[in-house]
Amino acid sequence: MPNRRDPDTPGRGGEAIVDGTGMPNTLNDLPWELPHTFLGLDESAGSFETAAGVILPVPYESTTSYGGGTRRGPSAIIDASRYIELYDQEFDCEPARLGVHTLPALELTRAGATPAMTELQEAYARVAEASGDRFLMMLGGEHSVSSPAILAQADRHAERLSVLQLDAHADLRPQYEGTPNSHASAMARVLHRADVVAVGIRAVSSEEMEVSRASDASTIVWADEMWEDDRWMDRAIEALGPKVYLTFDVDYFDPSLVPSTGTPEPGGGDWYRTLRFLKRVFAEREVVACDIVELGPVPGLQAPDFLVAKLAYKLFAYRFQERLGER
Repeated sequence: MPNRRDPDTPGRGGEAIVDGTGMPNTLNDLPWELPHTFLGLDESAGSFETAAGVILPVPYESTTSYGGGTRRGPSAIIDASRYIELYDQEFDCEPARLGVHTLPALELTRAGATPAMTELQEAYARVAEASGDRFLMMLGGEHSVSSPAILAQADRHAERLSVLQLDAHADLRPQYEGTPNSHASAMARVLHRADVVAVGIRAVSSEEMEVSRASDASTIVWADEMWEDDRWMDRAIEALGPKVYLTFDVDYFDPSLVPSTGTPEPGGGDWYRTLRFLKRVFAEREVVACDIVELGPVPGLQAPDFLVAKLAYKLFAYRFQERLGER
C-alpha cells in the first residue's frame, strides 16, 4: 500500500509522509495535510526513481475562447486526486502502489503562443527522455499544449504515431484568431507527423471537414454513433497504429458530467462506456503517453474536478493493467 495519510484520521502514526523534506522523524506522526501531489502520495510512494508514472502539470492558457480558467485545471485535478480512494474495484488492488511522481508545473513564456509552444516542445522532450519507460501524463491547460507533446513523442519513435483524441471538437483549423498555435488548431499541427483518430466529435466547422476529408491521417467518430451500439469502438481501434498518444479534452464528456470547460457541447460521452473503450485501447495498443486538457474549474463546483482526477487515475491503471491483474 502506498504511503498516504488518511485525512479522516488525523495524527495516525507509522507513515513518513514528509520523507525527504529535512523534517525530524519525531514529527512524522503529526496531523499534516496530504501532500500536494497526485493522489496525495508521499515522498517514498512518489519517488521519481521508483515511480511507474509521471505527472507533468502545464497550466498554460492563452488562446481559449468562450469560457476560460484552464490555467487552474492542473492544480484542481491534483487537489481533487488527493481524496480519491486508491482501491480500484476493477483490479481489486491499489494501482497507486506502482508509484506516481508529480513534477512541478511548467511555467511557459508569456511572449506569445508560438514561442510558448516552442518552449514546451523542448521542455517536454527533455521530460520524456528523463522519464524513460515511465508513463508520462501531462495535465493542461488549454488544448494547444498537446501539439508540442505529440510532436516530441513522434520524434522519439521511428514508426508513425497515432493520436487518439477524445474531444467534442475536431481542432483541425489551420489557424484560429490569428495563430496556428490555437487550441482550435491542436490536431491540425500534428497531421503531418501522426494519424489522428478523433472520438466523440459533435462540433466542427466546414473548414475542418474539408481538412479531414482531404487527409488520410484524419478519422472522425461522431458522438451520435456512440449511442447505437459499441461498433464504433472497433472502428476507432482499427484506425489506430501500434503506438498511440492519447489526448483527452474533457469537453468530450456530456456537460451534465463536466460543465467546467470552455466550450461545452451537448450529447457527449458518459463514464462507463468511455472506460470500457479506454480499457480496450490500452490492452490492444501501446499507449506511449497521454494528456488531459481543458478543465476550467468553477469555484464551488467540485464534482467535475473529481471526475477528471479519477479519470487520470483510471488511465494510469489501464496503462499497467497487465501488472495489476484483474478479478
